[in-house]
Amino acid sequence: MHDALPAGSCPFSWAAELRVERTRRAAADGRINPEDQWHPVHLGLSISRALELAADIPPVDLLVVCHGDACAPNTLLTGDGRWSGHVDLDQLGVADRWADLAVATWSTEWNYGPGWQDLLLDAYGIDPDPERISYYRLLWDLDA
Repeated sequence: MHDALPAGSCPFSWAAELRVERTRRAAADGRINPEDQWHPVHLGLSISRALELAADIPPVDLLVVCHGDACAPNTLLTGDGRWSGHVDLDQLGVADRWADLAVATWSTEWNYGPGWQDLLLDAYGIDPDPERISYYRLLWDLDA
């Protein structure tokens, strides 16, 4: 998907800046509940600290058309394991590819258990980027 869709002509955005602003509004409206929304790794953060960290957006690695919910169940495979399609595209938009990759690799753990992150990134053809993975996972929890 990242290689096939033209980011330059996509009319939708899933940029971190827009997502951070949306989370700020949600926090101000009392719509962020860490106990219900966040992964345990983030539960030690206050909402204000999480928003402060989210405001420090890493430089974009590569702009692509992101799925926006790149969890394993949203990628459909054929019986022999080949890609067949994507579902749940309501957050689709242009963003740093790590916005999808951070969540896709996290999802392998939720859906299949530990040990799949490096295999997914190897198949994608990229080395892990711990800073971007950490950042976009936090933004995922905030923007849920």
